[in-house]
Order: sequence, then C-alpha cells, then structure tokens
Amino acid sequence: MLFNPPLVPARLIARYKRFLFDAELEDGTFITGSCPNTGSMLGLTTPGSRIWLSEHEGAKRKYRHVFELIEADGTTVGVNTAMPNRIAAEAIALGQIADLGDYTTVRREQNYGRNSRIDLLLTDPLRISTYVEVKNVHFMRQPGLAEFPDTATARGAKHLEELGDMAQAGYRAVMLFVIQRHDCHRFRICGDLDPVYLKAFKRALGRGVEVYALKCRVSATEITAAGLIPIDEPGIAALDTSIKISAEG
Repeated sequence: MLFNPPLVPARLIARYKRFLFDAELEDGTFITGSCPNTGSMLGLTTPGSRIWLSEHEGAKRKYRHVFELIEADGTTVGVNTAMPNRIAAEAIALGQIADLGDYTTVRREQNYGRNSRIDLLLTDPLRISTYVEVKNVHFMRQPGLAEFPDTATARGAKHLEELGDMAQAGYRAVMLFVIQRHDCHRFRICGDLDPVYLKAFKRALGRGVEVYALKCRVSATEITAAGLIPIDEPGIAALDTSIKISAEG
C-alpha cells in the first residue's frame, strides 16, 4: 500500500485528548493535526520523535494533517488504525494468509452478530463464508514480541465472542492481528493489561476461531505485509492445533 501523495515529515511535540497532536514541520511551522488512533499508543508518543503525516485538503476538514507513522525503537511504526483493514485485504488478495485468497468476493464492513460490523466477509459459491475481524497492533515491550491489546478493550472481547458464535454456527471465523511494524518475530495476547481479553481469546480458540498474526514492513513511502509470525501464548499449549499460524517464510 503506497502513500500517495507522499507523507510529510515532522517532529512530534505532543499527542493529547486521544484525537489530537501537535508537531513541528521541517520548515519550522507548528501545526495541530488529527490522530486516527483512540488507543493508548503506549510507547509511541515520545515528544521529539520523528513522525510522518498525510496531508488533506477540504473545506470541511478542521485539521489538514493526519498522524500516520512514528519512529520508535529504531524502526518505523504505523499508528493509523484505519490502515490494517486495507493491509489485510491486500494480503488476502495476494494469498499471504493461508487459503483466504481463494474466495471470489471480499466485502468490507458487513453487518453481523449483535449490532456489529465484520471487517471483511469472504464469500464463494463453493465455500463456506468466512468472517474476518482485523485488529491493529503496534505495542512492543520486549524486543521482537508484539502484543495486543495495549489497554483494556471490552469491544475487542465482544468481537471475539461474536466470532465464536459464527464458528459454532458453521462458518469460518478468523481473528487477524495486523502488526504495523517489522521488528517483531512473535505475537502474544497482553493478558496482564487486559485479562478479560485473554480469557475471551482462549474461549474463542476453543470455539473454533482461527487466529493469525501478520507483521508489516513500514516505511515513509509504503506499508506492505511481510508474512505471518508465530503466536506465543503461555497457558494455551493444549489449543495450539486450533491456532492456524505459520512461521514467516
């Protein structure tokens, strides 16, 4: 996925109120922009960090600049939570996630469950429909280990429950974690920050939900899928056969 037009480099001054950030552009101009990430962004808001912004015109836009990338831990990390759905759709179309690329139709944001929308619905006349829920990941505390979530997410636990409902109803149900950074080799559920989500994750696995973790190459010019990585989850070894994962090739 190419950034077109090219991103604008800047230095982060502060991210605040979840939706806003202040930054200094390379020409010395100070701006306030929109942050398309309502999460905690733990470890990704250090003042002075190098960042990249998309730039948008339009009379109805209050803020012209949107926070897209940040340099952290020696790598470039994507922070826009709208990107993983696009990355996932591209990776599926390219056959990078098991056999999910074999479906004839991919539809986005379809109603399902209890007043929810599934991120991607894969259909084919000759196959069982597959429901794919996509989550953005960019949290890393230990080198090489990506984790989700970085704060408690009741909504995320609800999505896992609804995926389990679809699996038990006879459909395929997939939880896809898209990791917007390249310096990770394993993925883990962050149970110490959200034990409720970990419990929901284990329950979803037991109900037949498939789980994949996809890392990305991220640069100021593009974000591309870089392969599946193993899911490292202590305490659920007995369920390993239910986790449809693949080491990076």
